[in-house]
Amino acid sequence: MNLAQPRSKTIVHHVDVQFGDCDPAGIVFFPHYSRWMDAASHHFFMACGLPPWRALHALPGCVGAPLLEIHTRFHTAVTYGERIDFHTCVEEWRGKVFIQHHRVMRGDDLICEGRETRALCVRDSSGKLKAVPVPDFIRAACSA
Repeated sequence: MNLAQPRSKTIVHHVDVQFGDCDPAGIVFFPHYSRWMDAASHHFFMACGLPPWRALHALPGCVGAPLLEIHTRFHTAVTYGERIDFHTCVEEWRGKVFIQHHRVMRGDDLICEGRETRALCVRDSSGKLKAVPVPDFIRAACSA
């Protein structure tokens, strides 16, 4: 984390793993972690007191923060009937993009870690998506 930046809040998002989330071996099918990290990302901003992206009237035309890049490292498996917790924070703010860090835990056990690079985007007057600098009020809402 860049030490010059304010420390981010860490917000926890819970997932109860269902039978349908698993492959035939009973292990969570890996793409579900990406889906759950996306949900944890949205949950993070709302838990920081921000409205859903589409309702963010302070940033006209806001469509959200599309995913640009994702890295996930798996440490152990999870099966149905278990609860896992996504501990999410903003690791770094970079002008128009930011990096979110997710630590997926089952109790005290680290299941996996993920980093997502996202851009804050609005729809411009021609209807095209355009990345914009992350406003200070969003950064402040996310600071610890």
